[in-house]
Amino acid sequence: MFELPEEHRMLQELVAKFIDRDVIPLEKSVLNREMSGQKSGLPSEDEEKLLATCKELGLWGLDVPEEYGGANLPYAALVGVYEEQGRTCVPFTFPPDSPNLHMLIAVANDEQRTKYLDPYARGEAHSCIAISEPGAGGDPAGMTTRAVKDGSDWVINGRKIWVSRVPQADFIILMARTGEGKRADGVTAFIVDKGTKGFIIEREIPMIGGQRTYELVFEDCRIPAKQVLGVEGKGYAPMQLRLTVRRLQIGAWCIGMARRALDMMVEHTKQRVTFGQRLADRQAIQWWIADAAIKIHACRLMVYDAATKADAGRDVRTEASMVKLYGTEMATEVIDHAMQSFGAMGVAKELPLQLMAQKVRTMRVYEGPSEVHRMAIARRIIGR
Repeated sequence: MFELPEEHRMLQELVAKFIDRDVIPLEKSVLNREMSGQKSGLPSEDEEKLLATCKELGLWGLDVPEEYGGANLPYAALVGVYEEQGRTCVPFTFPPDSPNLHMLIAVANDEQRTKYLDPYARGEAHSCIAISEPGAGGDPAGMTTRAVKDGSDWVINGRKIWVSRVPQADFIILMARTGEGKRADGVTAFIVDKGTKGFIIEREIPMIGGQRTYELVFEDCRIPAKQVLGVEGKGYAPMQLRLTVRRLQIGAWCIGMARRALDMMVEHTKQRVTFGQRLADRQAIQWWIADAAIKIHACRLMVYDAATKADAGRDVRTEASMVKLYGTEMATEVIDHAMQSFGAMGVAKELPLQLMAQKVRTMRVYEGPSEVHRMAIARRIIGR
């Protein structure tokens, strides 16, 4: 019988209380900003208050190594944390953002650890990562941004798109081609500091759900050789590690979103009466509820299986693709059925369901679209 260790359950319960008491009450203001076309991000005063509470509760640096002041928790403990975070449409996560953290841990040298990883692990610095390009999308072989060696420097030219959190980032992890041809092993990771000459924020791109991404231009952007992150020409593998971490997060977030949608659907359909009968007594609604419970349970088992394997040091790229693909499509269906059960109110912007629906819709695209994951899963299975 699968059962979480008691300390993992206690952590999830602590996070659940924090989400219910401190985060969900902020949803109304988030929804009001989104309704008026503003950014759905939290005002600085709200975010600072939440961060202070996180520190008080010990919800800080949960997967940061102990030598950097963190708790060094395994994935199997963290996925419960991410699940609880997914229950709210408020855009808040515990610092630092895990995927870039794990990439830095994997390949940063001693100097980079002191300059970037230390403050990042403490939540005193912020980062983003630039992978996708106009016309390339989820295909790294189509990457054309190029870095060329010039003496002791690298000169970068190219364009990146769909990059999140750029204005807040103190540094950016940039993927650029340094080798010949179009193979993934010719890609190198670089750290580019905010304000570096030739690093241009071209435009802000409003996305659904009040989110924002950015298009970046690099014009003769010169950085010293010490800004190479990891091994020259071998940036793809640590980038894949980062993507795997995010995909497990997404799966857990989707469980949380689907749980919230299911809870709202159950509560509403038990109260709503049409044509003399509660909605909860109608077979169509009961099947939606049953299917949602089954799929949430299945997704949670998938996430914990992948997390446990990752903690054991196993390659979970296939499992992470499955989790990301199944989780996003599962949450899409459950949220949609919840919206349908509410009728007209379900598509009103007053409820968090519409914002969650938009959020999960973007998840089906970023960190690899569903179609690419299906292709990757099939290729690995066929190639065994």
